[in-house]
Amino acid sequence: MHPSVRSHDPHGKCPICNMNLIPVYKSRPGDLATAAPTARTGGDFFVPVERQQQIGVTYAVVARKPLRRSLRAVGTVAYATQRHWDIVARVQGYVQQLRVASAGELVEQGQPLLTLYGPDLLTTQHELVDSLRMRDEARRAGSTGALASAGQLIAAAERRLRLWNITPGQIADLEATRQPRETLTLVSPVRGIVHHIHTGQGQNVNPGDVLVDVADLSVVWVWAEVYQEELPLVSVGMPVTVTTSAYPNTRFTGTVAVVDPFLNDARRTGRLRLDIDNRAFKLRADMYVNAELELDAGEKLAVPVSAVLPTGERELVFVDKGAGRLEARFVELGGKFGDDYAVVAGLRAGERVVDSANFLIDAESKIQGAVRTW
Repeated sequence: MHPSVRSHDPHGKCPICNMNLIPVYKSRPGDLATAAPTARTGGDFFVPVERQQQIGVTYAVVARKPLRRSLRAVGTVAYATQRHWDIVARVQGYVQQLRVASAGELVEQGQPLLTLYGPDLLTTQHELVDSLRMRDEARRAGSTGALASAGQLIAAAERRLRLWNITPGQIADLEATRQPRETLTLVSPVRGIVHHIHTGQGQNVNPGDVLVDVADLSVVWVWAEVYQEELPLVSVGMPVTVTTSAYPNTRFTGTVAVVDPFLNDARRTGRLRLDIDNRAFKLRADMYVNAELELDAGEKLAVPVSAVLPTGERELVFVDKGAGRLEARFVELGGKFGDDYAVVAGLRAGERVVDSANFLIDAESKIQGAVRTW
C-alpha cells in the first residue's frame, strides 16, 4: 500500500502495487477530538464501524493474566565432578587381587574393589599390636609413664593407618583380635559405576597412584546452551525437565545450578549447568538431551502478540476509542510469553486493541496522518 497515491475513482487500484485503494471518509466534527497528547501517543483517526467489519477487524481486551512460557535448549550429559571418586594408593605395595572386572560395572557402597599388599602396612599393624601389649603391661604394673608412652605410640600408629585408607572399623577389629592383616581391602565409597581401572593384579603401586575411579551417577550434570537474549530469563534454582530420545516416555527433573557468566564467542550462547536426578542411572555421560525450563513471570498486564505492530524501533497498537475512532499508540513491552506480550507501559487494563487486520488499519492511519513519527 502506498499512501501517497490518491484517486477519485472509488474502484481504483494503486499503479505501483496494483492493490485496491481504500476509501477515505470525510470526518465528522469531534471524530478526531483527543485528550492532551503524550509522548507515546501516535494520534487518533477514524475508520467507520461498517468499514472495520468489511476488512475483518477484531478486538482483544488488555487484561492481567498469569504469564508463563517454556524455554527449550539442547545439552549433553556429564558426570558430576564432586561425585567422581579416585581410589588412590596411599602406601607402596602390590595389587594382590582385583575385585572388579571392567569399567561400567555397578558397585555398591562398601563393596571391595581390590586388595593391596604393602610391607609398610603390615609393619605399622605390628607396631599397633605391640603398643597395645605395652599398654596392657603398663596397666598391670601401674606405671603411669609407660602407660602414657604406650598411648602415644598407639595414637601414632592409628593415625598412619587412617592415612592409608584403613577404616575405623578395620582398626577396631585389629585392636580386638590383635591379628595383623597382610593385605588392605579398598572399598567403594559410594554406589556407582566403575569409570576406569588403572591397575592390574600383581602390579606394583606407589603412593599417589590412581587404582580405580568410581562415578556416582545418581545425580548428573547437563550442560545446556541458550541464546544470549534468553539468559536474563534464567536464574539459579529454576526447575527444569530433561528428555532424551533414548527414553522417549521418561522425564528427568532437576534444577538450574549454574548460569555460566561467559559466552561462547562463536555461537553467542551461554551455558547452563543443570543438576538432574538420575537415581535409575539411565542418563549416561555425553548423551544428547533436550532441556525445558518453565518461566513463570507471575500475573502481569498482557496484550496479544497479534495486536502489536513492530515499526522497527518501537511497537505500535491501535486502541479502540469507540464509534469508529481509533488511537495509534506506541507502547513499551516486556518479554514474550506464548501468544502474549507483557506490557510495561502505554496500556491500561480493560482497553480494547485491534487484534486483526492491523496492516489495513495501519494504512488507514497513514492516510489520515495519525502516525507522524515511527
